[in-house]
Amino acid sequence: MLKPSLSITLAITLLTSLIWYLLSGAEDEPPWPQQIQGFSFSPVREGQNPAEFRYPSLEEIRQDLQLLSDKTHAVRTYSVGGVFSEIPRLAAEQGLNVALGGWISGDSQADEAELRRLIVLARRHHKQIVRVIVGNEAILRDDISVAQAIEHLKRVRKQVWAPVSLAEPWHVWLEHPELAEHVDYIAAHILPFWEGISLDVAVDAVVDRYEMLKSRFPDKPIVIAEVGWPSNGRPLREARASQVNQASFLRRFLKRADEEGYIYYLMEAFDQPWKQMLEGDIGTYWGVYNVDRQPKFTFTEPVFAIPHWRELASISILFGLMAMLLLFRDSEGLRSRGRGFLALVAYGAATGAVWIFYDYTRQYMTLSHVVIGIILFVGLAGVIVVLLAEAHEWAESLWMRPWRRQPKPQPLADSSLPFVSVHVPAYNEPPEMMIETLDALARLDYPNYEVIVIDNNTQDPEVWQPVERHCERLGERFRFFHRSPLAGFKAGALNLTLQETDPDAEVIAVIDSDYQVDPAWLRDLVPQFLTRQELAIVQAPQDYRDGAENCFKAMCLAEYRGFFHIGMITRNERNAIIQHGTMTMVRRSALEAVGGWGEWCITEDADLGLRLFEQGYEATYIPRSYGRGLMPDTFIDFKKQRFRWAYGAVQIIKHHLGHLFGARRNLLTRGQRYHFIAGWLPWFADGFNLFFNLAAIGWSTAMLLVPDHFGAPLPLFALLPLSLFFFKLAKMFFLYRRRVSATMRQSLAAALAGLALSHTIARAILQGIYTSGLPFFRTPKQANNTGLIRAISDAREEVLFLFALLLSAGTIYWQQGGDLPDARIWTMVLLLQSIPYLATLLVSIVSAFPRLSADIVGVMGDMPADEQGTMQSVMLKRTDEEIPSR
Repeated sequence: MLKPSLSITLAITLLTSLIWYLLSGAEDEPPWPQQIQGFSFSPVREGQNPAEFRYPSLEEIRQDLQLLSDKTHAVRTYSVGGVFSEIPRLAAEQGLNVALGGWISGDSQADEAELRRLIVLARRHHKQIVRVIVGNEAILRDDISVAQAIEHLKRVRKQVWAPVSLAEPWHVWLEHPELAEHVDYIAAHILPFWEGISLDVAVDAVVDRYEMLKSRFPDKPIVIAEVGWPSNGRPLREARASQVNQASFLRRFLKRADEEGYIYYLMEAFDQPWKQMLEGDIGTYWGVYNVDRQPKFTFTEPVFAIPHWRELASISILFGLMAMLLLFRDSEGLRSRGRGFLALVAYGAATGAVWIFYDYTRQYMTLSHVVIGIILFVGLAGVIVVLLAEAHEWAESLWMRPWRRQPKPQPLADSSLPFVSVHVPAYNEPPEMMIETLDALARLDYPNYEVIVIDNNTQDPEVWQPVERHCERLGERFRFFHRSPLAGFKAGALNLTLQETDPDAEVIAVIDSDYQVDPAWLRDLVPQFLTRQELAIVQAPQDYRDGAENCFKAMCLAEYRGFFHIGMITRNERNAIIQHGTMTMVRRSALEAVGGWGEWCITEDADLGLRLFEQGYEATYIPRSYGRGLMPDTFIDFKKQRFRWAYGAVQIIKHHLGHLFGARRNLLTRGQRYHFIAGWLPWFADGFNLFFNLAAIGWSTAMLLVPDHFGAPLPLFALLPLSLFFFKLAKMFFLYRRRVSATMRQSLAAALAGLALSHTIARAILQGIYTSGLPFFRTPKQANNTGLIRAISDAREEVLFLFALLLSAGTIYWQQGGDLPDARIWTMVLLLQSIPYLATLLVSIVSAFPRLSADIVGVMGDMPADEQGTMQSVMLKRTDEEIPSR
């Protein structure tokens, strides 16, 4: 396997490097001129905020102007308040001209003081100041009226020698042409990004707007007071903010501006993190230089979207290799195709994670960014772990050949077969059903066995006494016990039964009270215990006989099948199966050695299996149905059953945490630890997803109520969760078709039934983390259907989530989806998150119609024999000559 693995590693490494190179997007653009005409200039640095009167020092302003002195002819300012009044003097030291701006806010006192300072500075530095700008987008913000703006212009024009104007977006000039009568030039902001214009036509759009102004005001010089493109932030319709787009736009514009002879000021010299609270993330990233005064892109060489793509590719390859090696451990039998698949997933997940981390950390990090980032990256790490675990099961299910731990038939003569005690625990079960179970046990083709029925805590004698009388009719092989009260739930009943077991019994077999077993069950499986003393568990799958009863049960049967014919087979390869409390056999000496059944846990069967593994015992799984029980009749009982399983899983993990993570000495192998942790990870992911949905609803509400402060979450964090969702769906459909022999309808039914349990599992996981004493839930058999209204009521929590998510998605799309691609992506995320809740509602409604035909789904037949012939039906075709003595 070494040579194929090296080939796979080399191929995926080259592919990863190629992906990063393609993502880097090298573009040849016109070179940057040696000097440009002007920069919009705000010398505010990180940690400073003029709105809070935290200004840069004179020395910092001087350093900024010195940096720009050989790169531009002029700078444009926006305010003459505070230290900004020193900019003309400091600019003169560097030989820079100044377009002096005053900030008009609509506050009459503040505006009066600003106008006085503006006039004084314009007169004092008249040699350096080439134009004056009275206000910046004050009319656009509706801070002042057009009439007020005209009055300000008249006053300033009378008292300064430099040309005077006010700066507004180009469309404001067209909407208020009367302004042109009171200015010396048109100072227009032309920013195609804010119009949602694609980069490909952005420069042409600037030219078009310029020509419109020139045509409308032929007697006025046109000055492009702001023109630029952001390097980061959220997209707006067709406009995308990125470093490569910023560099491309500016370099293309500068070439066109030189050809056309435009007067312009690039927006802007330096990034302004303080603007985030005013303009959102976009307002921060318009600088040609970042907040550390480093150029954000190359001025003459080809432009790369990801300048450090080589380093990022190396990191992706390193993390991908580490993930791949972990997935390859203990997978010697995995074929090259499976190894290639795992390598592709590992490197893909690593590349996605590195890209997301790189993209997120390119923004200026505030405390809130750091906190949100930590939360999101913890969730992202969990998504990757679950994704890799799902991929591992997918690969091993399809491409692990031959299976290494497949049990082989062990036919024995009657005289060599050990004595078996079959235990049947029951609580308040229908007597007719119990009698059918006992009759099936009476037909077992096995010479040495007993059956012990333990009825615990059933109060009505009319329920348990008919079963007792039937045991008497079946003869001395059948014994019946009724105990009330009896503590410990099912485990307590099984422990009591163990005390009453025949001393000669070497194997304990357990079935649920609704199971009708195959006559060959004991004869086929009990001989496995004689193959090796370490074998403590022989497990057959749970299966059900009422799948043809109605559509709901057909869906449930399809959902159950996946675990028993996919997950359990792969787990068996590492001696890590989940023991189940029915169709299971346990070596009596091993059961007694670990203290019997755990009465503290509501999933006593899975707990027992793990305790046996911790002591070094082995288990084997036979993927052939030897008994069939009854499924829940209603959706609420289906939910309760899965709640118990998930809650019990948390109990087990909490109780065995030290063993699973190696903190306490035990004999668990790495493979067993992996399967017991990774196998339950999807359930824990459901628990985390519940928090995510609550946060998503809250965030969406904030987006609608205070859109200026809450935008759509970054789409990059939706990438891996969405990938996991579709990956799991693809895996389920593919494996169901290949390993369970399911039709497309059956696969879809299984998916719906599984998704319908997501919220129930999430609640069980979270409740299991914070509590530990939940009582045992019995799954009712042959229960009456409760009707449509009750079925919908049984899914009321899920219906509320469904309504909240759909309402959030629809409202956000209606309000913001037309302009903001991020909002559309977030809408899609909300819709996808609503699918499990919709599935719950649909399955619950289906369960309300017991006469709805199972043919809608298609009834699944017998579980197919494993492709390698494990415990094939040939075992049922034994001849006396084939049965040797032992």
